[in-house]
Amino acid sequence: MLRIKDILKEIERLAPLSLQDAFDNAGVQVGDVNLEATGALLCLDVKEDIIDEAIDLGCNLIISHHPLAFKPFKSLTGNNYVERCMMKACKNDIVIYSAHTNLDNTVGGVNYKLAELFGLEDVRILNPQKNSLLKLVTFVPDHSSEKLRKALFKAGAGYIGNYSSCSFNTEGQGTFFAMENSLPYVGEIGQLHTEKEIRIETVFPAYLKASVISALLSVHPYEEPVFDLYKLDNEWEQAGSGVIGNLPEWEDELIFLQRIKDVLHVECLKHSALTGRKLRTVAICGGSGASLIPQAIASGADIFITGEVKYNDFFDVENKILLAVTGHYESEICTKEIIFHLLSKKFPTFAAQNSIVNSNPIKYL
Repeated sequence: MLRIKDILKEIERLAPLSLQDAFDNAGVQVGDVNLEATGALLCLDVKEDIIDEAIDLGCNLIISHHPLAFKPFKSLTGNNYVERCMMKACKNDIVIYSAHTNLDNTVGGVNYKLAELFGLEDVRILNPQKNSLLKLVTFVPDHSSEKLRKALFKAGAGYIGNYSSCSFNTEGQGTFFAMENSLPYVGEIGQLHTEKEIRIETVFPAYLKASVISALLSVHPYEEPVFDLYKLDNEWEQAGSGVIGNLPEWEDELIFLQRIKDVLHVECLKHSALTGRKLRTVAICGGSGASLIPQAIASGADIFITGEVKYNDFFDVENKILLAVTGHYESEICTKEIIFHLLSKKFPTFAAQNSIVNSNPIKYL
């Protein structure tokens, strides 16, 4: 029996909730995740007609990009669409789940999908996260070091860029005095013991702390394993906001702007003044990406594509970069495709469907 929590677990393998920005409220919005999953409806925003669509289709799980609830509730009376959606979902045993900035900030998420749609090459994170990595240092008898390394790597430690199983190992001698009531793996109670040990150093994302430490404790032979954790200031290239990549060939500005309209089905594409230069390096941030304009310029991008910006942002770019603004909805509707592909691959017999409701609140005349 496939439960809703099993589906959500796979989504969070791709986009761990710990990657979401501080302001966000990604995750379960309402409902019992222990229910058997009858179907999933994928959407960008949760509205009442989308809940009706889920009911008609027999889906008891709605997966949205934008969270239904951003603010805490003091009452639930149906005075607005958020409360009405919550109430209708509860009445019909529907779970509502959001994968928002955690899906924005992960490799393979929203911005990587946009880069794929435009055919970018050498794609990497535009603004990598900081303070998201931990270094583990531990000490283990020489003969147990390989087993411990394998356990740590299996738990998610040791990934640096396109490399896995990364560690540094130093030989040394550890000493300890086993006191009364101890159960030493080596040595004798009441005697000072010296053991040839390996110092193992490796890194891992902070959200994996519990699983990495659990893996260490499960295979380390000592009764009292010693380990240290260090918070790193390094940028984490595997998570962050926006992406940057290169077009296979140089393109004319107007031709590429038209391609943006066609690819994202944009009715009204806003852009800054043309620079008169051809384009090759493209920076992208789905949704509201104005804060990344300085990084896009500093990175040497020729154009920055995002969903929405403020009026003055068009002045601020001057002639440094071409700014293309697609509309928030248009820049993130591809989230449905990301989740659909993920669920179809992992659960090929499970009914996952894209909503046919256009939830864009902005209309064009």
